[in-house]
Amino acid sequence: MSVICQLSTSINGKISGPFMAEEEQKIYRPRAYESINNSYNSDAWLCGRVTMEEGFTNFHQPELKEDYTEYPREDFVADSDAEMYIVSADPSGKVGWTQNYVEYAGRPDAHIIEILTDKVSDAYVSYLREHNISYIFSGEESIDCTSAAEKLHELFGIKTLMVSGGGYVNWSFLQEGLIDEMSIVMTPITDGSTETNTIFERADYLPEIDPVKFELKDVKRLDGDVVWLNYLTRK
Repeated sequence: MSVICQLSTSINGKISGPFMAEEEQKIYRPRAYESINNSYNSDAWLCGRVTMEEGFTNFHQPELKEDYTEYPREDFVADSDAEMYIVSADPSGKVGWTQNYVEYAGRPDAHIIEILTDKVSDAYVSYLREHNISYIFSGEESIDCTSAAEKLHELFGIKTLMVSGGGYVNWSFLQEGLIDEMSIVMTPITDGSTETNTIFERADYLPEIDPVKFELKDVKRLDGDVVWLNYLTRK
């Protein structure tokens, strides 16, 4: 499976913040991002819990039942032949989905796959079953990205995965040597915020590793002075 990390950033590498609300960039940034994303013909894209809640559920809380049905702690495939998948890195099971697919930016409806760890509650697993949402188990306390990637390929036939998470999710995949390519859509703007995330950030519970190096594959100037930077990861 090929894994591409694609992000839209400010000129100083931020992936969120006030810069995203600028009117001019509401036009050029999404247009460039979607055009490049479509060029990869990916089967799925992956985001972290916070991105999912912000972008797709409006922080809706899952309605967990006290008299839930207890299911075996096994992977569940609700749809193995979807045109598109969206993968939610949700270790504890907190995203409050109300249906088993999302609609986004003219892409095909994407069937939801939840990546869970052993610390998820049985009530949440039952909640996913009720909504016919696929899920896989990968890791005890934190997500084992290598195992998750293997299962996404084996169970769902995913060949090209776009990782577009927050800094922690992106770094988790990178430190396990899973990211093959970087696709960065950089907008000519910054807000100087010190409270927003960058492309890669290491969680405190992860071990320190040597810096990861990349080699430039391509660079393009796009409309609105947006720049596309395309790197390959040095293996």
